[in-house]
Amino acid sequence: MLRNLWLTFAQAITVMLAALFIVATFQPQWLPARLSSRPPADAAGGDKLPPPAPAQATGAAAGREGPILSYSEAARRATASVVNIFTTKEVRVPRDHPLLNDPLFRRFFGEQFSQRQQASSLGSGVIVSTDGLVLTNHHVVESADDIEVLLTDGRRAKAKVVGSDPETDLAVLRLELQGLPAIVFGNAETARVGDIVLAVGNPFGVGQTVTMGIVSALGRNQLGINTFENFIQTDAAINPGNSGGALVDTEGRLLGINTAIYSRSGGSLGIGFAIPASTVRQVMDQIVASGSVTRGYIGVEPQDVTPELAEAFKLPRKEGTIIAGVMRGGPADKAGVKVGDILVAVEGKPVTNTANMLSTIAQIRPGDVATFRFVREGKEFDLPVTVGKRPKPGQRLE
Repeated sequence: MLRNLWLTFAQAITVMLAALFIVATFQPQWLPARLSSRPPADAAGGDKLPPPAPAQATGAAAGREGPILSYSEAARRATASVVNIFTTKEVRVPRDHPLLNDPLFRRFFGEQFSQRQQASSLGSGVIVSTDGLVLTNHHVVESADDIEVLLTDGRRAKAKVVGSDPETDLAVLRLELQGLPAIVFGNAETARVGDIVLAVGNPFGVGQTVTMGIVSALGRNQLGINTFENFIQTDAAINPGNSGGALVDTEGRLLGINTAIYSRSGGSLGIGFAIPASTVRQVMDQIVASGSVTRGYIGVEPQDVTPELAEAFKLPRKEGTIIAGVMRGGPADKAGVKVGDILVAVEGKPVTNTANMLSTIAQIRPGDVATFRFVREGKEFDLPVTVGKRPKPGQRLE
């Protein structure tokens, strides 16, 4: 009896499933939406594909529907503020230069010209104020006798150096013009690896050019390019002539000043470096206020504590900087710092390497007393140090 009931039930289920399959295949509109294997038809009776999932967007992409196919608006905003810089300087020709022995050269150009020549170079700059302040690299205008700026509207103007900072490779110029299109500063601190960026400049002197890439890395340092390094790395094409130009986000806001590339050929290999806008603003504000940059200094020769060094000398820590030398009569010497001490913190901020140490001390105002934490003979201790003023590059230490 039970066997007959089970067979009847199984046959009924089989028939129902077959019927459901036939209806779902040929007349899906007869079924509720949750049971249909096809999307609901629109009012016209045609099939309607499900809408794509909305893509998350940031910056200029926020609030837009669909993929971004152009960054023309960001480029338009940024390019108006980026200028071409042409510099010339007089250089001496070595007395053993072959031209000096050429009678024809001496006859046409004279003795005075034969000993001096004009050297020209080019770079880029960024207008940062409507009343004529322009940012560029120190190496673009270094030792220049004459600086000329070409604006995007075709105007040319002479520029004067307000001040420069070789240790970050930044310089501020002044144009005697008003109503200029100043760039808007972005927030480099919120930049992330993978963000799209645009590089604007005058590569190889071909004229203003915009290239696109992403942020490849953040906080690059110890590259030996500048004394104080905290670079944004990008694969946006940066070539000779781009120096001093702008690295901007997809809103056209300034993220950094392009300053260097890694290259074996002289052209872009996809590794470029820009000084972050936060550093740029700090340096610019000091230069505009006083004509130079003032930094803290304690007069030591630091060396990174590497795992190998820590193991070889049985040091208690594998991070920090070891004091390899102390300048006699300097702030550290007067405070009692000794060779072999390991600096691990400044004003409560951990010190992980030499670059971090230099940057932290540089931000302390000369004359202020700061607390430095050292390790000596395996024991930590705090030492108050009256911070001095960092000498300019090449300045003799007394």
